[in-house]
Amino acid sequence: MPREGSLQLALDSIEQDSETILRDLSQMLEVDTCFPPGTGYPAFADVMQSLLQPMGFSCERVVVPEFLWQTPDGSAQGERVNLLATLDAGAAEACNLYFHVDTVPAGDGWNYPPLALTQADGKLFGRGSADMKGTIVATLAAMRAAQRLNLALRFNPVLLLCTDEEGGLYPGVRYLAEQKRFDGHMLSFNGGAVARIWGGCFGSIDLKISVTGRSAHSGDPVGGINAIEQGLPLLNALYALKQQVEQRESAMPAPPHFEGRPLTSRLTLAAVQGGSKGSTVPARFELLINRRYSPEESFEQVLAELTECIDKAMSGSAALRVDYHLIGHLAPVSDPTGPHWPRWLAALSQGFGFNANDYAVWGSSTSSDMGWVQQAGIKEILLGGLARPENRIHASDEYTTMQDIVALAQSILAYIAVDFEPEPSLSATDS
Repeated sequence: MPREGSLQLALDSIEQDSETILRDLSQMLEVDTCFPPGTGYPAFADVMQSLLQPMGFSCERVVVPEFLWQTPDGSAQGERVNLLATLDAGAAEACNLYFHVDTVPAGDGWNYPPLALTQADGKLFGRGSADMKGTIVATLAAMRAAQRLNLALRFNPVLLLCTDEEGGLYPGVRYLAEQKRFDGHMLSFNGGAVARIWGGCFGSIDLKISVTGRSAHSGDPVGGINAIEQGLPLLNALYALKQQVEQRESAMPAPPHFEGRPLTSRLTLAAVQGGSKGSTVPARFELLINRRYSPEESFEQVLAELTECIDKAMSGSAALRVDYHLIGHLAPVSDPTGPHWPRWLAALSQGFGFNANDYAVWGSSTSSDMGWVQQAGIKEILLGGLARPENRIHASDEYTTMQDIVALAQSILAYIAVDFEPEPSLSATDS
């Protein structure tokens, strides 16, 4: 049985766990799990099993079949290993703690090694430190604290360490949800270190378009078809569509930093590639577009609008072929609230020091693979995490701080501990 005051002792002990926290974070950052291509998932599962099994977690690897996630361009490679780690704490209810283990590629512009932990200026640098390997580290710290003080748990923790959130065609958590590999409510750590009641998020589509021409000498281009030039009407048409799309407002509450402006749909010309040298007429032009769509829009209508725009723009083209295919899709999340939200808000207040009147409801035009979880029947999804506007998620020199990792660990521990009794003002917070 837990001793009197043992929850507070456990919460306080997390601050003294910094050496193990840093060691765990270092191990995780050193495994390259960038997507694309996503080849590091088996190695990351090895690391996680080595950390979780000594703590009493039973681990199961679930591999997503290749035909579900493979794309025609071959950008996704390697086995899609998802890890389910379950701790039987004797509780009557499970809580699913979700993490995506992939990161975006390191990219350019780093002042520190992206695939290593660097401590500098009170920050912990590395790709995935905030998004979201640091949240896994915080969860392990919470579990160690509970075990040190022999705390009774209100929930049996089920850790879902999943693949391909960063724009993947078939994220791992979608497969787990559709295969009914877990049930109960979800606690997603794809959020921020803020006093937020999640109002949902937009869906996201990545569509890759390829224009095929015919190469020739640029000084004697007889018979050549310049794929880049043939793609100009397409660029212009998509840019015109962008102006229309971004006038569409959503009823979803906007974040505070929007300063009263509404959330709107988005269309981004995200990447272009074509040609190799000045003496050659380019035979291929590739364009990646990203479309963020609100819960008020349907996937079918959004995709049809895009493909109709492409077909119309290229109908008179001399290009030999125009192809397009979906390489990533995340479904939108609508109202994710439910009966566990008040306890989670109180737990966040325990860790981060928020007050009841700090909380506000807002959504986002960013995206999450939690939409697939909702479509599979799990509606209530709590949200937390380490993201802050300043910590350069998806950019060079991504970082988090020890202070935020400890605060998140304390929030998780409070939430899962039987002894946690929220203040009435917090437990009654409107969710």
